[in-house]
Formats: sequence, C-alpha cells, structure tokens
Amino acid sequence: MLVPITRQKFEQLIPIIATGPQYAYFWGNYQDFLKRLLISVIAVVGVLLLKLFLGSGFDGLVLILGIIAALYWLWGPVYWATKRNLEIRQYQYSGFWRGRVVDVYVTEDLIGTEETVNNRGELVIVENRERRLNVEVEDETGFATQLQVPLRRTHKGIAVGQVAEMLVMSYQPDLERIVKTSDMYIPILNRWVSDYPYLQRETFTQVSRKLSKVEADDYPEDDYPEDRVVKTKRRRR
Repeated sequence: MLVPITRQKFEQLIPIIATGPQYAYFWGNYQDFLKRLLISVIAVVGVLLLKLFLGSGFDGLVLILGIIAALYWLWGPVYWATKRNLEIRQYQYSGFWRGRVVDVYVTEDLIGTEETVNNRGELVIVENRERRLNVEVEDETGFATQLQVPLRRTHKGIAVGQVAEMLVMSYQPDLERIVKTSDMYIPILNRWVSDYPYLQRETFTQVSRKLSKVEADDYPEDDYPEDRVVKTKRRRR
C-alpha cells in the first residue's frame, strides 16, 4: 500500500533542525567527542592567530568567532544532523508505504581496514567487520526494498510476514520511481529498524494508526493529496 502525503506532512515527519535522536546519533562515542574537542581547540587557536593578524579593531568579531569555535564540540552534531535532513528534504514527493517482511537475515560486512604492526615488525592489515541486519519488504504490487542496519538487540523478534512501514521519496508526483526510503517501523512490535533516525517517530506512528483505521477512499485531503491508494507497479532506482 502506498499513500501519497502532502509536502506539509512530509516536513512534519522530517524536520530541518536536528531532533533529539538525531543529535544523539551524531554525538557518537567518546572518540567522536574527542575528535570534535580537538577541532574546537584547533579552531580557537586559528581565531587567536586571526586576532593577531587583524589587530584590536575587530575584537567583537573575534570574540564571536572564538565562542563559535570553542563550542563546536557541542553544536557540531546539530550541524551534521541538519545537513543530512536537508539532503533528504530535497525530494519533492513522498508517500506512506506499507508492505510485509519477506526475508530477514544477518550478514557480516567489511566496514573498513586498519594498518598495524605485529610483534615481529611486520605490516598487518586488520579488517573491521560489523554484523548487519538485512530486512527485505514487499507489497502487494511487487514493489520491494531492502534495509540494512547494524545489528542491535532491539531487532529480536522481527520475522517474515510482519507488516513493515516506511516513508518513501521520489522526484515524480505519481511516486512511480522510488529513490529513497526512511527508517522502518514494525507496528506489531512497536519497533524501529534504522541506522539514522530520519523520522519524527511519534508523528509517523500517528499517521500509521490513522491509516489503519480508515478505508482507502476516506483519507482526509489536508494530509493526503489523493483520495486513493496508489497501486501501480513501482521501481526502485
């Protein structure tokens, strides 16, 4: 099932400014924090050097730049999350999509390599691998998509046959070609499958419950620009 949604509803689901979960995603771990802190220190040094070059006539500007630089470790996650949100908001058309899980499996994927030296002084390449959950979803029209995310304990219980819901995006008004999908929601488990949390999850679950209670021809026009479910065959670019 695919239900087109208005631009207004789409922007409610994916806001510009970083949400709490998005901020937490880019906050990262202790090493990520140390990297941002190091950037802040380097930036502050750069601002001090700029002050020496400009002289005392630009103390106000230098102070503002210094504060911004010193707090990069704090506002950096907001910037990166907002940048990612803007990238996905470039898609002009979107819809609420519902299908069923047709396959669930775990893979171990290479995410990077590191060069190190062993006890004998030999150069050794170490592969960094991560266990990932792969969920394939298909609807009644035959349209299928796959989501791959790092494996988490919260993924326990996801099984073939369960209903799965997403937001899908396209450059075409009829959503005939899907170019992007959001994080996945499994209603029966009230559980999310995602790497980056694109959606305002409370708003999305409200839409999910609303569409579950009404017939296809009864969608309110203020939220859904067409009073029908799109049933044409769709393709994923």
